[in-house]
Amino acid sequence: MRYVIINGSPRKKNTWAVVEQVKTNLNGEFDEIHLAKENIPMCVGCYNCILKGEKYCPHFDKVSPIVERIKKADAIIMTSPVYAMNVTALLKNFLDHTAYLFHRPVCFTKKAMVIVTTAGAGHKKCAKYIDETLRHWGVNKVYKYAVACGGKDFLDKKAIDKIAVKFSKDVESKKMHSPKLNDVIFFDVWKAMAFKDNPIEADKEFWFETGLVNYDFSPDVKLGIFKVLFSKIMFRIMKKVL
Repeated sequence: MRYVIINGSPRKKNTWAVVEQVKTNLNGEFDEIHLAKENIPMCVGCYNCILKGEKYCPHFDKVSPIVERIKKADAIIMTSPVYAMNVTALLKNFLDHTAYLFHRPVCFTKKAMVIVTTAGAGHKKCAKYIDETLRHWGVNKVYKYAVACGGKDFLDKKAIDKIAVKFSKDVESKKMHSPKLNDVIFFDVWKAMAFKDNPIEADKEFWFETGLVNYDFSPDVKLGIFKVLFSKIMFRIMKKVL
C-alpha cells in the first residue's frame, strides 16, 4: 500500500509524534509531503481553478505535483495542529488551492486518516472540517484521531494503535463503503451543473470525459437500491433547480 502524508504543521512535535505512532501499524510505502517545505504562495482567490481549470491556477506548478502524488496513493493521512481554533495556515492554503476538487472529485477509491492535536481546544472542529473536505474530494472513508495534549504523556499509543489498525485493515481490504447521503447529494449537484445552459466548461469537460454523468455515484462504489433511487431523484431535482 502507498500512503501519502500531508503534514500541515510547520514543525515536527505533537502532531508528528502521533503520525509516527500510526505508521508503526501500517504496511507499505510512505510519501511524506511537508507543506512547510513546499513554498506554496497564498491563494489569491482568482477562481481560475474552478472556472477555467486547475491548469490556470497561477501556482499550478507548485500545487499540481502534490495533487498527482495524492492521486497515486492508496490512502491519505492529513494532519494539522490547531492554530487559533482552526487548521494551520499551511494546510488551509493548500486546501484553498484544491477547491476545484469539490467540483471535480477524483478520490473515490481512497481511504483517509485525519490527525489533529491541540494544546487547548478546537481539535474536534478541525478534524470535522478536514473530514468534510476529503469527502468532497470523493474520499470513500475517513478515520479521525483528534486529541488535546495534556502534558508529556498525551501520546496514548493504545488509542492510536486501535484506530490505526482499523484504518490499515480497511485500506488493505480495498473494500468500498457506501457513501453518506450528503455525499450522494453533492455528487448530484456537481453532476447537474455540467448540464446547465451556461455550464462551467472545466466541470462539463470533467464529468463527460470521465463518464461520471452516466452514473448515480462513482462506478467504483456500489450503492444500495435506496441510494440509487435517492440519487436519481436528487439529480432530477438539481437539474431543474440549476
